[in-house]
Amino acid sequence: MSRVKTNVMLMLAALVAAFWSQVAAAQLPDFTDLVEENSSAVVNISTTTEPQNRSSGFHGSPFDERQLEQLPPFLQEFFRGPQSPFGDSPHSRQQPRRSMGSGFIVSADGYVLTNNHVVEGADEVMVRLSDRREFSATIVGTDPRSDMAVLKIENGDDLPVVRIGRSRDLEVGEWVFAIGSPFGFDYTVTAGIVSALGRSLPSENYVPFIQTDVAINPGNSGGPLFNLDGEVVGINSQIYTRSGGFMGVSFAIPIDDAMNVFRQLRDDGAVSRGWLGVLIQEVSRDLAETFGLDRPRGALIAEVMEGSPAAEGGLRSGDIVLEFDGAPVDTSADLPPMVGRTPVGETVPLTVLREGREITLNVEIGQLPEDDERSPAVSGRDQGDSAGNPLGLTVEPLPEDAARSLGIDGGVVVTDIDRGPAYQAGIRVRDVITELNRRPVTSLAEFREAVERLPDDRAVSVRIIREGRASYLVMRP
Repeated sequence: MSRVKTNVMLMLAALVAAFWSQVAAAQLPDFTDLVEENSSAVVNISTTTEPQNRSSGFHGSPFDERQLEQLPPFLQEFFRGPQSPFGDSPHSRQQPRRSMGSGFIVSADGYVLTNNHVVEGADEVMVRLSDRREFSATIVGTDPRSDMAVLKIENGDDLPVVRIGRSRDLEVGEWVFAIGSPFGFDYTVTAGIVSALGRSLPSENYVPFIQTDVAINPGNSGGPLFNLDGEVVGINSQIYTRSGGFMGVSFAIPIDDAMNVFRQLRDDGAVSRGWLGVLIQEVSRDLAETFGLDRPRGALIAEVMEGSPAAEGGLRSGDIVLEFDGAPVDTSADLPPMVGRTPVGETVPLTVLREGREITLNVEIGQLPEDDERSPAVSGRDQGDSAGNPLGLTVEPLPEDAARSLGIDGGVVVTDIDRGPAYQAGIRVRDVITELNRRPVTSLAEFREAVERLPDDRAVSVRIIREGRASYLVMRP
């Protein structure tokens, strides 16, 4: 009897285990049909880049071949460089550079989206489909700022296409999958979840990246990221790695932003982005305290560029942008994509915190210049009277020519610093101080007055210019 009971119990346990196994399996997505439906529109991209035609001589030959022949033999040998036993130079033996990536077809007549770094500098681009058909492709346009490129398959007709989704509908935690060619292994499928949204990376300030834990490796670049409806929601672009391979953190360009870039490159050959003309920084907990915010939020304007849309609209350094066109700005990384996707010429309201109260400014968005990087503009300083103070630093007046080159009315230059409050705040020698505790500093006298008025019971902000860039630091006297 006990043996029968034991067998019954074992059978029940097996049935329960099988039941829960089926329940667990039912909760996991099945990608089989999705992969079969979408693989045909995913392509493998191979590029060929010819070596640059430059001299292999020791100093680089300033002569062409005809001029070289008129020189003495020993000079010909010197400028041509060493010859191989077969009579060809090292340059002639250089091999073309080849690389591979992924992409996907977005129109039946052959437009393909991929990453800029997949095709950058390529002399020849080949596109291979899942049915092994190969086509030559031309580069319609590239946008290095978003790392995007648009290709056009030559002689393409009635090609398979992907379905475009909406990345703004994505939620953290939902399943996504990628199809690409990591390490040249065509049509590899990897899956994971959305780890975060709106990620900002130093290399691309205008792209609010989708972060996933989908396995992405070299060769996946430019491939599509799908949701469970089989729609493309992103373009796999970058990974965070210390080893060169996948480490669980991948980044994709949101398809909403990608399609905007695609349409501009296809129609105009270039991408136009909105521009404010400000340098911004994150609002830390200490900065939030000094500016009177209840919590860290917004984008702190460290500098307003002369003649920029921000300057025309009345924005000032020290303003904290809390809302842009009605949308909250939670972190400084939120602002550049918001501005970048705003049509040039459109006037938008900005809610800013200024001197402890919120005001609204209407700013007409300008067009982002081709090169929005400002070069450092710190010139040498003249000797003048110095001023010691309880902050642990010594300053001198900023020379007029240095102030003009920086585009400011004046300031003081840090000439020496001890291990005191200023050093702990991050101030260094050659920094230019233009504001202390929300008081402008354009001269030595104003700096001394600002120091005398410093409170001893709370942190204060200090605005500095270092290598031509303005930023705010927090100091605790």
